[in-house]
Amino acid sequence: MKGLKKKLADNMLVLRNSHQSTTVINVKGCPIGGESVVVVAGPCAIENEDLLKETAFKVRGSGAVMLRGGAYKPRTSPYSFQGLGEEGLKILARIGEEMNMPVVTEVMDSEDLDLLCEYTDILQVGARNMQNFSLLKKIGRIDMPVILKRGLAATIEEWLSAAEYILAGGNSQVILCERGVRTAETWTRNTLDLSAVALVKELSHLPVIVDPSHGTGVRSLVAPMARAAVAAGADGIMVEVHPVPERALSDGDQSLTPKGFSKLMKELEPIARAVGRRIY
Repeated sequence: MKGLKKKLADNMLVLRNSHQSTTVINVKGCPIGGESVVVVAGPCAIENEDLLKETAFKVRGSGAVMLRGGAYKPRTSPYSFQGLGEEGLKILARIGEEMNMPVVTEVMDSEDLDLLCEYTDILQVGARNMQNFSLLKKIGRIDMPVILKRGLAATIEEWLSAAEYILAGGNSQVILCERGVRTAETWTRNTLDLSAVALVKELSHLPVIVDPSHGTGVRSLVAPMARAAVAAGADGIMVEVHPVPERALSDGDQSLTPKGFSKLMKELEPIARAVGRRIY
């Protein structure tokens, strides 16, 4: 801890000693970073309107308060489904409004910022773009909440420094997201670092959420890691849900079914209460 503090300048905006209180980010009446734990859920990719509407209806009914869905999908293979683009954004906005759920989607290119700001409530900077400093600087100049995911192998210092780019630009609405880092382990997609949640909440005033779907890549591990994330102090979790995961065009192996998500939501409430919080 002492070594890390020495690496980070005392005057950094991201640090707790630069801020009198813990930051709470309000998104359409939903607070992120307060006493409540928020749950964001939805499919990895927006495949079509009917599927997103079905998923949103079911996760909303189980207690999720925000809807996620990718319109621009960064994929390892250029031949994999890349998302619906602007049409996906329009679908996401329509269904979010119908369900009274703020919507979250990933920004891939600074040229798409104006379009994304028109249709979404929270921007997400993915792991691959955590150190895309040009993009971070431009996001720093807009007035919109942003989820900043930890990079594929980023240190805590690098992650917080990336957040500093956004804060330094004037945008204080940053939500940090632990989504696992790449290690030598091959049984899981990534290694979910829940110690980072407790450490970053000690160092920084910013809210921290956890993505157990990307953090594990294994459907059976998502619920245990979501429960552990709440116990570790996470301000929220972001979970991928698909009505028929085996037919999903993206990340089906790590997506919960609506039934599995409903079960998880029932499990989270007593854990939240045990650590002095509640599920929003």
